[in-house]
Amino acid sequence: MPRKGAHLSMKVMILSVTAGFGHHATAKAVGDELETRGAEVRTLDVYEYINRAVKGTIDKGYLFSSKHTKELYRLVYALAENHGNSYFATPISIINVVNALGAGKFARIVTDFNPDVLVCTHIFAAQLINEIKKRGLLTTTTIGIITDYTIHPYWEDVPYIDYVVTASELLHHRSLKRGIESNRLLHFGIPIHPKFNHVIDRAEACRQLNINPDCPTILMMGGSMGYSNNKKLIQSLSTTGMDFQLLVVCGNNKRQHRDLSHTLETYNGPCTVLPYGFVNNVEVMMSAADCIITKPGGLTVSEALAKNLPMILVNPIPGHEERNVEFLMNNGMAMLVTKTFPVDEAVYHLFKNPARLQSMRETMHAIAHPDATERLCSFILDMPEAIRS
Repeated sequence: MPRKGAHLSMKVMILSVTAGFGHHATAKAVGDELETRGAEVRTLDVYEYINRAVKGTIDKGYLFSSKHTKELYRLVYALAENHGNSYFATPISIINVVNALGAGKFARIVTDFNPDVLVCTHIFAAQLINEIKKRGLLTTTTIGIITDYTIHPYWEDVPYIDYVVTASELLHHRSLKRGIESNRLLHFGIPIHPKFNHVIDRAEACRQLNINPDCPTILMMGGSMGYSNNKKLIQSLSTTGMDFQLLVVCGNNKRQHRDLSHTLETYNGPCTVLPYGFVNNVEVMMSAADCIITKPGGLTVSEALAKNLPMILVNPIPGHEERNVEFLMNNGMAMLVTKTFPVDEAVYHLFKNPARLQSMRETMHAIAHPDATERLCSFILDMPEAIRS
């Protein structure tokens, strides 16, 4: 039933799952923008409300498998990608069992809030809502957001999700091949915080960070958990003969930040190394940098694209991050560090070839969607009441 007065004050429920930081960050970006525009927003981690034990298993399982059992994770992802619902999403799979048992409970949570629109930032959340809608317990218009530069497994298997947001219109053909109908696709880009859509002059960014604007600057990020081996990267970069300014973001990895700070007490290399923990001004750091060395997580990639910041990619998680690498390299926006092409050579090639740097920036400008959040929120708020009910 449509809620009286919905056209005046829309209610939006955003559903996420903790599996890395990116899905929650996307949820927050969309939620904050909607609230700024007057909508009432409620954001939930779906398994927090269904079963906390399952939530803990997913959180820890993702972090452990992506870091310590990479080959197994790669195999499972490839099998799911190639076979979809027929391979892992059997009636007795853990996600299907949890969704089947929790569908009724979560449907009541949704109907109690009575949203005009549902937004899912993770496939597990989308699968749960798909199950609820399939049972006829919910009719709310639902939008799913794919937070990488690929089409994750199982998005083709949630037909009750009305719209699917992808990272780029270049993924349209792949989406169709995977079985997602054209009229459900929204190629808005991955929603990021609107602050990345604001231009900050390099000199001003350097002033805010209190760093030298005349020194070539590299931003180093390892994801929210700080998975990169920053000490090894710094040692390698110190062999190039270039005096870089390195902004090293360790994220939530307090041990890495502490160890790096300790190492720098005896560091006598040519680079100026500035270590940071978890920061809230990445957009300023990106505006000050000439390039970024990073894991290819979908959110960080989207932020770098918005800032037209050339990328050197390291340590991709098997599966979705490897697909991000393929997308970026095939479109000329990044370089990949490998055993036979180490980071010092990648950086040397990039900084000794200004034309390559400029070409990467121009391609990024053409492909990026820095306004993804604004476009999605406009779509939601402008949605006719007849459709969203």
